[in-house]
Order: sequence, then C-alpha cells, then structure tokens
Amino acid sequence: MHGENTQLHAERLQPSFEPATFVLRGNSANHCAAMQPTAHSHSAVMSSTLLLLLPLIIPALMLEFRYHSNSEIEQYLVQVNTSNPDITHLYSIGKSVKGQQLWVLALGVSPRRHTVGIPEFKYVANMHGNEVLGRVLLLQLIDELVRGFRNNETWALHLLNSTRIHILPTMNPDGFDAADTNCIYSQGRFNYHGVDLNRGFPDAFASLQNQQINEEKMEPEVRAVVDWLQTETFVLSANIHGGALVASYPYDNGNPNQLVGAGISPDNEVLVYLAKVYSYNHTSMYRGDICVDSGPFQDGITNGFQWYPLQGGMQDYNYVWAQCLELTLELSCCKFPPADELPALWMDNRKALLAYIQQVHLGVKGRVFDGSGVPVQDAVVEVKGHQNMCPFRSNQYGEYYRLLLPGTYTFEVRYPDHEVLTETFNIPYGPDRYTALKHDFLLQRITTGAATPPAEPTQANLTTCNYKVNQRGGGAMTGPRWSVLMMGLSLLIMLRSLII
Repeated sequence: MHGENTQLHAERLQPSFEPATFVLRGNSANHCAAMQPTAHSHSAVMSSTLLLLLPLIIPALMLEFRYHSNSEIEQYLVQVNTSNPDITHLYSIGKSVKGQQLWVLALGVSPRRHTVGIPEFKYVANMHGNEVLGRVLLLQLIDELVRGFRNNETWALHLLNSTRIHILPTMNPDGFDAADTNCIYSQGRFNYHGVDLNRGFPDAFASLQNQQINEEKMEPEVRAVVDWLQTETFVLSANIHGGALVASYPYDNGNPNQLVGAGISPDNEVLVYLAKVYSYNHTSMYRGDICVDSGPFQDGITNGFQWYPLQGGMQDYNYVWAQCLELTLELSCCKFPPADELPALWMDNRKALLAYIQQVHLGVKGRVFDGSGVPVQDAVVEVKGHQNMCPFRSNQYGEYYRLLLPGTYTFEVRYPDHEVLTETFNIPYGPDRYTALKHDFLLQRITTGAATPPAEPTQANLTTCNYKVNQRGGGAMTGPRWSVLMMGLSLLIMLRSLII
C-alpha cells in the first residue's frame, strides 16, 4: 500500500534548536579545561611541560569569520580532533590532483566506527572551488556541535548521541587555491585537471558504455567520494554550492525517452519534504526570489532536472548507487560572498543545517535476519510505490534505512533461498524523537519447491546496479593515505592522556 500523502505544515519543519550566543572564538570552549592537569597526574612537572609543548606543536587557530586556507582548515580540524577525541574522528578519504588531503571530521559519541542502529549523515562543501561559503559554514557547524555538546545543550546531546555526522569542508582544495572573488564568473570552479567534479560521476541515465568510460576517467576527487560511499551506509547527505539560493533535489538528469515526469524519482515526496525542511528553516530561502539572476523558486526548492538537466552529478550518484538521499544546497547568490557578510550568512543557515541533519531519523530502520537468525547482507528491501532503479539492500550488518514520510507502507524483502516476505505497517514521524521507527525483518528459509529467483529490482533497470560494497567502517585510512600530520596527531592524543 502506498504511503499516505501526508500534508506537512510549516510547524512540522521547525525543530526546536535553542539559539546560541555567537562570539568569535579560537577553538571549542572545552579546550582549555580539557588540558588542565588533574590530581591524578603522574607528575606535575611532566604535565606542565606537556602543556607548554602542545601549543607549540598545534598553535591555536582563531575561527574568525573569514576564508581560511586549506592548510588552516587542516590545522583547525586537527586541533578540534586532538581536543575532543571522545566525540570526533579525523580521517582522509583521498587526495586531490595536487596531492592535498580531503579531510573529513566525523562527530558522534562513537566517532571512529559505525554503530548498528545509528544512521550516518554527511555534508560536503566546496565541490566547485570558487563556491566558497560552504567551507565557512561547515567549520562553524563543527564548532557549534562541539560547543553545544560540551555545554550539555539538549539539542547537541540528542543529535550526537543519535547520529554520526561526517563533514568534508572542501572537496576541491585545488580549485579553491585558483579561485578569485568574482561573484559569478570567477575562476576556480574546476579541479586542477580543468574538470567539473559535478559532471564526473557515473550517470544512471547514461548508456552503459558511457558509464564505463566515465568510470575509467574518474578524477581523483570523484574517485575518493565513490570509494567513501563504499565504506559507510550513508542515509542522508547534502552538498553545498553557491550562485543561487535554493534547495535542489534528485534527479538532476532524466530518461530522454520519458515524456511525462522526467527527472522525478520514486522518493519524490520525501525529497520535496527534505528540501522544504531546509528552505523553511533558512531565514529567507523559502521566499524563492532573493537572487536577482536566478529563480523564482516556489518554496525555495526545485527539482534539479526541471531547473536544468545535469549529467554526472554527485547527488544522483548518491541516490541511485549508494541509496543515500542527497540534496544540492545553493546557499548564496554570490559564489564568493564578501567576508563581512559571513556572520549574517552563518546565522541565515545555522538552524537549517541542524534541522536537516535531524531528518536522518525520518522513516524506518532495522535489520534483516535469515532463517537461522543471522543478519544478512544484500537482502533487497523495497517499498511498494518507491521502487528504485537499484533496489535498496541491507549492509554488512544486515541493516537497512528508509527515509519515509508518516504513513502506512508495504515492504517486500527478498533474499536467495528464502521466502519473499511482505509486511505492511504504519510509520510515525521520527525526527522529533531522534529515531526512526525500528522494525526488523525475519525471513523464512524455503523448505520445499524450487529456489527463489535472484533478488533483482522489480522495475526496469537502467543501470548495472553494481553492489560490490566493501564497508570497512570508520573511514579509516590505509596505506599511503596516512600522513606525518596524522601520526603526530596520534602522538598528541597519547600525550594528552598523560595530562588528564
């Protein structure tokens, strides 16, 4: 049974985040307190010496409202991680063309690895090197999350206890280095090879041959994200751009042979809702007419394909191949806003950035167990009326996550050598409680008759649906991705353990 077409009013889009007093500050409020020696220190002399050494190794970085260089962002992320190892984990997903690390900071009460039942969320900024506001917003967001948690603010405790949040402040550091400050026509959009990264992903609507060509020519920054998506089961995501003020949702491309509804995805009603969550929690995006050279956009949202078709986009790749619902957030009319506008732009977006993360708890989550009670990977979990090009499947822990609006839905679960399981149940609204509905599926092994056919999608498949996912979890770096900086970071954490 298809989900109820629930009308969600503006008040449903207003999560209760307490306003924070904002000041210019260096690092998170707990840094000084965390570095104070306790009565149980091994030696007062040793503690004092280490306290003097730490600032020399990692000097304090003022998180001012300005545009920080790539090295300053790296320095800040290291500093935050060193001071908050219990709720943060810093890792690299790869390198840019010029060899700059693509740093990600994970935040949560179990930041180093996935916890069953805790959804994974991510923000990505600066995919286009000259669209720079996202770099600033995500650094401020990190600071706000850590500050709120350390101050025991209810919203931060709820969010970090229930969610693992991954933040990639710059996907295109080489492009940023080449950028100038022109609002519209600035250089720096492309990576160092001159490639638009948001045109470089395999496209679900391209021919199989074109997908394979794209795979072979994948840029290192794109490859890093594709590999990243194979390490975690991301449930919800957004990538931050500039040059307009609108929340854009999949698809960005469409079937050229489809006369009606081209670009409309099976989860259209959910994606429209998610886009409205951002636009209505933003101070002005919902108006849809702020930028003179783009729009108007009703409710401050748009379907990507209906705005303009885009082949090889990241949000479609997330949705089709990684079963992660992603929006593209255009957050400033000017691609490189003047620095004196940054404080106001942060306040415009603060509530929306937090409210959107909370939507990772929409719908239902659970595990799929086989006839012996063992959680299984690659079980197909489909929702009638929401069948995707590549069906959503359980991960290595047997988990599935489906973002769905409140309503009654029928699920069909398929796994080789097991009976097809069909269940219908009601799903309430979860974000207010910081948890989706938990519902496990218990399969029954076939005892008579022929084996079940392979678990394939029930609708026409336009893609290869390659599910060779090797989820390592934790975003752990391996081999050459380790840097001297990260080895130094590990040493600092050990030194700090001698102090507290």
